[in-house]
This record gives sequence, structure tokens and C-alpha cells, in this order.
Amino acid sequence: MLKPKVYVTRELPGRSLEIIKEYFDVEVWPEYGPPPKQHIIEKAKDADALATLLTDKIDSEVFDAAPKLKIVAQMAVGFDNIDVKEATKRGIYVTNTPGVLTETTADFAWALLMAVARRVVEADKYVRTGQWKVSWHPSMLLGRDVYGATLGIIGAGRIGVAVARRAKGFNMKILYYDVLPMPPEIENETGAKRVDLETIFKESDFVSIHVPLTEEAYHMVNEERLKLMKKTAFIINNARGPVIDEKALYKALKEGWIAGAALDVFEQEPTPVDNPLLKLENVVVAPHISSASHETRSKMAEMVAENLLVFFQGKTPPNLVNPEVLKVRPLTKLI
Repeated sequence: MLKPKVYVTRELPGRSLEIIKEYFDVEVWPEYGPPPKQHIIEKAKDADALATLLTDKIDSEVFDAAPKLKIVAQMAVGFDNIDVKEATKRGIYVTNTPGVLTETTADFAWALLMAVARRVVEADKYVRTGQWKVSWHPSMLLGRDVYGATLGIIGAGRIGVAVARRAKGFNMKILYYDVLPMPPEIENETGAKRVDLETIFKESDFVSIHVPLTEEAYHMVNEERLKLMKKTAFIINNARGPVIDEKALYKALKEGWIAGAALDVFEQEPTPVDNPLLKLENVVVAPHISSASHETRSKMAEMVAENLLVFFQGKTPPNLVNPEVLKVRPLTKLI
């Protein structure tokens, strides 16, 4: 029996590629940067499966060129780069890698929060550039306390809950906004209180964003809501860049409506070097690395392998994004 063909759009960490190569005919894009879309289209022409990242646009143009394509296995929790509705219509399964990166991403949200609150990046630069001329001064690089402050969490899914659990250790008052409430036991454990968005922005000392990118979430953080925030408050985003209107955020930071921001994600990625946010001292930035630990990225890649293997063994993949597809393409054992 011929092995199914899989095109992988980037080298995967850990032992995942070894697993995939055992069962599939595999080709991997060898470069560090993403393959051009036209290249993906070419490779999709005779592919039974694609293993993709968030940077790969997988839409009807790709599907039109790929008559044999049966599954797109994404190495990410998010999948807004994939036209899932169109995939479902064509009987193409879509999987992701949720759960495994929850704690790692929550850790990084806290790294961002602490860095911007206590001006860690500014302090690092201060030392490295020779500005540290006086050994100690009462007003040198004053930041803001985290312990006992109010944290507003927008999005109370796995990551939002993990952030809330960490906040309890800092004795923070925890407010959250979500369409659905946290389970009662989580609210009891963390002391989190569900409120409306206006209250989140008005009362929080730190606002941390953990929502997927949907039509409703696009530019959820806009000029109107930023104006509700305390002048001493900070906003942290390691969810999706377009949740924040960057022009409004720049204005808020430049004009002192809020104290600072910490961003791991941007409206355009990579963000241009001339993005005005990068010129501001009260902004901490990172290049979309919230899940970037050796352990987590290896586990994510192994989940991609597992999703592919289970699907081609004729069983429902464990992280199926579009279960409706089962009605369109019944499962068949292919390996």
C-alpha cells in the first residue's frame, strides 16, 4: 500500500517528524521562514494531508488545487488562518493542538505583566547603555506593584483560567469577562468575579487578553475602551494581535491614558520595524513566543503527528476542530 503524502510547512521540533515519516511519504519546507502561498498550492496538488502553522493561509485557493486533500493538521491552538467552513464543505478535516500550551502561555502572560509593571526591559537597557551612574536613588525606575492589584481577564478559557490561578498567588482581586462563566469550582478557587467589559476596563490595574480572534473580538480594545482605563493601568496581550486597535493603543500610550502595554502579538506579524509602538519606552514587546518552551513545542508537534495518525487509521482525531465534517466524509482506514 502506498503511503499517504503529507506536506509539512516547517521543520517540527522533537521526535514528531520521525513518527510521521514512519507512516507517511513526507516532504518538509526546509527554510526558517514560511513557504510562499503559491508553493503550498503546488505541494497541495498531490497531498493527502497538510501539517501547517498559523502563518500559512489555507483557503479555497489551496483546496481548489488539492483534490486528494483529506486533513489539515495545524500546530497551534488557533486556526483563524484556515477557512474551516470551506474545509468542512469539502470534507476536509481540520485539527489543532489545544491544552498542551495552556500553562506555558499563561506563564508568558505573567512574564509580560511583570516586565511591564516593574520596567524590566527599560532597566536592562539602562544598565547596558551606561545610564546607570548612581548606585541607588529613591525614584530610580519606579514601577507599579502587582501584589494586591486588580487583574481583569478578558477570555476565561483554559489560558484565562490558568492566568487567574497564578493571580491568586499574588493576592489579586480577579475580574473576568467571558460569554460563558467559569465553572463555579474555579470561581471559588480563584475568587474570580464575572463582570461586563466596561467594568474590566474601568476597574483593572492590569487587563490581560485571552480570547480567540473572531469577528466580535476584532478591535475589541479600541479608543473608547482604552479611555475607560486608569492612567496607572497596563494592558497585556498574548492572544491575537488584531484584538487591539494598535493606532488607538499608540494614542493611549503616547497621550498617557494608560501606563503601559506588553505585547507578544501584533496586527501584522512580523510587525514592521517602523511600528510606532516600538518607539515607546512603556511598551514591552516579544515576537509571538508565548508557547515557545522546548517542552511545549515538542508536545505540540507530537499532537500534530497523533492527529494525522489517528485520522488515517480511520478514527476521529483527538483534536478535531470541525466535527460536522464527519457527515461529509466518513472516516476510512488508509494506513
